[in-house]
Amino acid sequence: MDWGQRHVNPDSTPQEPRLTWSTPTPALIAVGVGGVALAIAAFFAADAPSKLLVGLAAAGLLGLAVLGFRQRPRLEVRPGPEPRLIVRSLLGPTEYRPEQLIRARIVSYRRLGRRTPMLEIDVRHGEGDRLLIFGRWDLGTDPQNVFDALVVHRIAALRD
Repeated sequence: MDWGQRHVNPDSTPQEPRLTWSTPTPALIAVGVGGVALAIAAFFAADAPSKLLVGLAAAGLLGLAVLGFRQRPRLEVRPGPEPRLIVRSLLGPTEYRPEQLIRARIVSYRRLGRRTPMLEIDVRHGEGDRLLIFGRWDLGTDPQNVFDALVVHRIAALRD
C-alpha cells in the first residue's frame, strides 16, 4: 500500500519512521510557474481591465503556490507508543493525540460531475471541535490510503 512518504525523525530512534502527506512539489512548481507567466502577461496587457483580471489570476496562483509550500507536509503521523497526528496550516503545525480525534472517515462529494473522496477528521481543539477536510490535492495520494495508514498506526479507528 502507498501510505505516503517515509522520513526518519531526527528526534527519535531510526525504527520510528514518520509518515507524511502533502501536495506534490511538481504540482506546486507548475502552479508557481503559471502564476509568474500570468504576471508577465498582465504586465504586457494592453488595457486596464485585462491587467487587473490577469494580475488577480496571477496573484491567486502565486498565493496558492506559497500556501502549498508553507504547509508542507500537510499531514504527518508520528508512530510509536504514543502516536500523534500533526496537521500543518498557514499558522504552523498543530499536534493531535488519538484521544483528541472524535472521528475520521472517507466521504465522497460531487465535484465537476463526479464523486471525489475526501478525508474528514473531527478533532477536539482547545475548547471546541474542528473539522479538517483533506482531498487528493492536499495529500498527494488517494485519501483512502491515508485513512488506512491512520487506522494501522492507531490514530483513527474503523467505525460502523
